[in-house]
Amino acid sequence: MIQQIYPQVQHPYQFELNKDMQFAAAHFVPHDEAGKCRELHGHTYFVNITIAGDDLDHTGFLVNFQQVKKLIHGKFDHTVINDHKELFNDQNPNDFPTTEVVAKKIWEIIQEHLNTLPNSPKCLQVFVRETPTSYVVYRPKAGDR
Repeated sequence: MIQQIYPQVQHPYQFELNKDMQFAAAHFVPHDEAGKCRELHGHTYFVNITIAGDDLDHTGFLVNFQQVKKLIHGKFDHTVINDHKELFNDQNPNDFPTTEVVAKKIWEIIQEHLNTLPNSPKCLQVFVRETPTSYVVYRPKAGDR
């Protein structure tokens, strides 16, 4: 994993967890104006997920790092992102597998899992680096957290 300084999220929580991971995946952007990205191609995505909360669970974790990795790396590594039809489609631009949308979908996957936990942690930020020079940060609006 490359050493990376991530944008910081200001928050009132006592604990902040950051999980770095990478996965290799292919995608294409299904729009005529996407240029070369219209063609199937791959990336090694670097992802950082920021989770915060005030309460630890019965094991002393805010969230288990392994579970966070399993949710994202386990789902996307060595896949074609477009094939995840439950998340992406070629009809709605909000569901095209652009880096922006991938970051938001990762947030949705993580937050859906966090909503099942009794200690109520929140996913504050998802950072997705698609290339060495291009990345996206997704932060939910305060009311979505």
